[in-house]
Amino acid sequence: MSEAVAKPNLPEFSVSEIAGLLKRTVEDAFPFVRVRGEISGLKNATSGHVYFDLKDDKAVLNAIIWKQTARLMKLRPEQGLEVVCTGRITTYPGSSRYQIIVEQIELAGVGALMAMLEERKKKLAAEGLFDAARKRPLPFLPDVIGVITSPTGAVIRDIMHRLNDRFPRRVLLWPVAVQGEKAASEVAAAIAGFNAFAAGGAMPRPDVLIVARGGGSIEDLMAFNEEIVVRAAAASAIPLISAVGHETDTTLIDFVSDRRAPTPTAAAEMAVPVRTELLGQTLDLERRTLRCFSKGMEDRRRHLNQLVRVLPRADQLFAQPRQRFDNAAERLGHALRQNLQVHRRSFIEVSALLRPGPIAARLRVSVERTASSGRQLNQCANARVAEFRRHLESLSRVLEGVSYRGALERGFALVRSEDGAIRRRAATVKSGEALSLTFADGSVEAVATGTRGRTKSQGKTKAGSQGDLF
Repeated sequence: MSEAVAKPNLPEFSVSEIAGLLKRTVEDAFPFVRVRGEISGLKNATSGHVYFDLKDDKAVLNAIIWKQTARLMKLRPEQGLEVVCTGRITTYPGSSRYQIIVEQIELAGVGALMAMLEERKKKLAAEGLFDAARKRPLPFLPDVIGVITSPTGAVIRDIMHRLNDRFPRRVLLWPVAVQGEKAASEVAAAIAGFNAFAAGGAMPRPDVLIVARGGGSIEDLMAFNEEIVVRAAAASAIPLISAVGHETDTTLIDFVSDRRAPTPTAAAEMAVPVRTELLGQTLDLERRTLRCFSKGMEDRRRHLNQLVRVLPRADQLFAQPRQRFDNAAERLGHALRQNLQVHRRSFIEVSALLRPGPIAARLRVSVERTASSGRQLNQCANARVAEFRRHLESLSRVLEGVSYRGALERGFALVRSEDGAIRRRAATVKSGEALSLTFADGSVEAVATGTRGRTKSQGKTKAGSQGDLF
């Protein structure tokens, strides 16, 4: 007979049973806890859930924020941020882990909050949102002022009271929550909404915006440190004044706004000038303008008087031109009368010619004048012809005196060769050459039979003989 196997008295559990018992035990022991730690391993799942670890210098606790809870949280988890998470402890049987289901996150003290804001400030500054070159000047006197604040607080009353005291302007209020979970989104939407107004539309487009809130703790002012608000203020095309908190309170919207006011009342003072001061300045400028104008007129009057003293008197200045004008006027009258007389005589003569009797008489006179002129012309022509005839006869006598024909009449002859050339020397005549001898009454032909030279003793002809012509 074999020995009986001893069985232990401890109950036997399956893995699932043990995991379930542990889960109930942990959840019963820690139904609602607050855990402080540093966020590490942050992961935003595509499903919308957020996973991260809470750790300190000795331990690590897994944490989960479900999608519905993460959507409503006003503080977003960030890597390295020290927080206090409120939730319930549970386990995850699939990996034998315990974890906290986070319902709410708070910053673990002011130091952690300031560290987070400093990191955010550095990030936004690196993008250039705080550069001074981006800031625009405020309009001197805006027609419409847009105010973004709570409609029930004292801030809007302070702004309206200050505007009415300084220079009443039209104010458009965009009511928003200034703290809480919805504050940041409402402020950003209000800034974008004012910028969406069209110029000349049904709603007037503001010339300047004021984002205002009263004082409070750093947690109360957190809405104005959110990135959505800072980026909306940076994208605003309308100049923006931030007036959040008191003078010692500083939020990130103060760095990106065009002007930062220490209080909402100061923002109203920045937005508009003092009407009474403007009136005083206008009156002072008017007085100064009148004084300058009067002084300028007095200087010009004095200068004009000095010029008057050095200029000649009017009678001296215009004496000679006046005299020339009188002379010209007198000559002009005389010339007109003389011209009129000339034209009158011409008119009378022409009119007389147009009458029948005078025309015939004048025609006879003209015929007689023409006949007389013809006789005179004939006499002049005859005289001229006689004078030309006498001159021609004188020239003829001179011509006859110098003509060779006169010499021929005196017994000389003109000797020409066969080709008509004149032979002036006997040496040029050849024996047997045909010659033409021209006498006063005609010409004869001859043939040379020889030549005979003339000696010096033959330079004179014998008495009673004819000398040589050539």
